Amino acid sequence: MPISASERLRRFRQQFSGNDSVLILINADPDAIASAMAVSRLLWHKVGSTAIAHINVINRPDNLTMIRLLGVKLSHLEEIDPTAYSRVVMVDSQPQHSPEFLRFTPQVIIDHHPDTGAKAPFLDIRPKYGATASIMTEYLRTAKIKPSVRLATGLFHAIKSDTANFQRQTMMEDVRAFQYLFKHANPHLARKIEQAEIQFDYLKYFKNALSSMRVRNNRVYVHLGTVINPDVCVSIADFYMRVNSVTWSIISGIYQRKLIIILRNDGIRKNAGKVANMGFGQIGSAGGHKSMARAEIALAELKETVDHRDERKLLSWLIRCVERRA
Repeated sequence: MPISASERLRRFRQQFSGNDSVLILINADPDAIASAMAVSRLLWHKVGSTAIAHINVINRPDNLTMIRLLGVKLSHLEEIDPTAYSRVVMVDSQPQHSPEFLRFTPQVIIDHHPDTGAKAPFLDIRPKYGATASIMTEYLRTAKIKPSVRLATGLFHAIKSDTANFQRQTMMEDVRAFQYLFKHANPHLARKIEQAEIQFDYLKYFKNALSSMRVRNNRVYVHLGTVINPDVCVSIADFYMRVNSVTWSIISGIYQRKLIIILRNDGIRKNAGKVANMGFGQIGSAGGHKSMARAEIALAELKETVDHRDERKLLSWLIRCVERRA
């Protein structure tokens, strides 16, 4: 029997007491940041304190701009003492998504990604939703909490970002959340965040991508070599999907002794998450949605399969892995 929104909220609040120090764990992107802000607001005056910690390096211009303009306070996981917190909340992720998350035993997990079999005293995973921000907006509305302009703008931007302006998988609940937030958000602030897309340092990688790309069956493949940040691969993958004849873009790069593979497609009769999982899941972590996915493979695990130092062979291997399954 489906659980009502009010019962979900009651069970969520049941996980906390007034003396708790709560750590909100995220892999920072717009949806995760906004959802963490919403959790913090839900627990305001309900617990002793809350803090937001991210496991990744934040370099994407839109993320940095969002944090700055919305005044979000967050720290890298390495900068905090995990033992100082009595409760852990994970939003927009699940423990299996990263080894860093596996260090923790969360009491609460709220996410919209496919269920990985995560366990927690309170679990709310809704894979059909386009954004975790939509789920968190439901919690706020059920709690009769009117979001501040900054919180509403963050959630508003997160839904737009994770659904690609409703071009990716969405539900009517995403639309309802978006309509509600529109009344409380600052659209000018949201536009400033959206327009901060590319760092100047990324331009050299775009030049490399354009000169070294390989195209097969309307699919673009690029290996960038070592990158300053995995988000470079994301930006270039999204860029290629704007080309009218491209149906897939598969961009890889090496970062911190890992091969990062970003997959994007047009969402027509394809599933990037399944392709990533089948192609790379046996030797690394992989998964995602119908039109967007990611895989990460430690170079130590990759050496038995292909020599990452030979970029031509590595790119040919990537093409074979995708072509057999896309």
